[in-house]
Amino acid sequence: MLAMEDSLILGIESSCDDTSAAVIRGSQVLSNVVANQALHAEVGGVVPEWASRAHLAKIQPVVQAALDKAGVQAHELDAVAYTLGPGLQGSLHVGTSFAKAFAWAHGLPTIPVHHMRAHILAHVLEPGPTPNFPFLCLTVSGGHTQLVRVNSPSDMVVLGQTLDDAAGEAFDKVAKLMGLPYPGGPLVDTLAKEGNPTAFSFTKPRVEGLQWSFSGLKTQVLQFLQKEVARNPDFVEQNKVDLCASVQATVVEMLMDKLREAVLREGISEVAIAGGVSANSGLREALRKAEAQEGWTVHIPPMAYCTDNAAMIAAVGWLDHLEGLTGSWDAAPSPRLPELKPLASRRVE
Repeated sequence: MLAMEDSLILGIESSCDDTSAAVIRGSQVLSNVVANQALHAEVGGVVPEWASRAHLAKIQPVVQAALDKAGVQAHELDAVAYTLGPGLQGSLHVGTSFAKAFAWAHGLPTIPVHHMRAHILAHVLEPGPTPNFPFLCLTVSGGHTQLVRVNSPSDMVVLGQTLDDAAGEAFDKVAKLMGLPYPGGPLVDTLAKEGNPTAFSFTKPRVEGLQWSFSGLKTQVLQFLQKEVARNPDFVEQNKVDLCASVQATVVEMLMDKLREAVLREGISEVAIAGGVSANSGLREALRKAEAQEGWTVHIPPMAYCTDNAAMIAAVGWLDHLEGLTGSWDAAPSPRLPELKPLASRRVE
């Protein structure tokens, strides 16, 4: 087994519309370069074909920038980790193809990575501290909302998830109903800081177990706005900050209710959050309050590791590489990967 400090991993992430590459040595991030695609804001959502073409244009310079910033030559790397899924099929194909070609050209092993497993394991990166196993992770993004029991880096059990929309998707859809630009989730968070979270009341759907449903909240907001705008055409503009604060408070309460239930059911008070919505200030504040009042040990990732990034992909590559795992050249990208498990296999020495 390699020494942790000697393992030098290149990570490549292209699951959606961000092209990213990173180099890590052990848990130390030497570089983490992310190229965004602003063109999708023009149409209010990610256009898969546009995303794929942008990845094609950006991936080589982004990878080179990551190597240059880290001061690392390709021949010094130990492995190339890349996102195999879930994500947009075309975007995944670009990253997968480039990663395999780069690794083959330089005689390096590849390590395919599950994108959502990477969000969780971003917590092993500096500055830390790394959560103690087992811990619970609330993973919230535009495409996923899951509660995961993390027994080890390679053993994760999904305890519950959304039955329809993800939390991030709900934020974006509500923002669109209010006429806010894409992506709306971060803007809802910004405006919510200025508003009254109790100004408007929205019902939290009752869902059994550790599952969620956010589609009903979107419908509630739609019907509420239609009713109020019919009375006052300027209602949204006049109440924008209070609307954002009230919707955000409802979503955060829904997330925290299930997280508390999981803590009690599993008997685990070591709690982490991950994914794009883990950048939400309301959720972060609620977790810090729970830590102070309920005795949880809370792990909140740095902002750079909340949204899609290659450092988290490299982190999984590092951990799997240390376990002697390597990927197959035949590994095919997949928009849907249900199980949070290693996608590489044991190397034959």
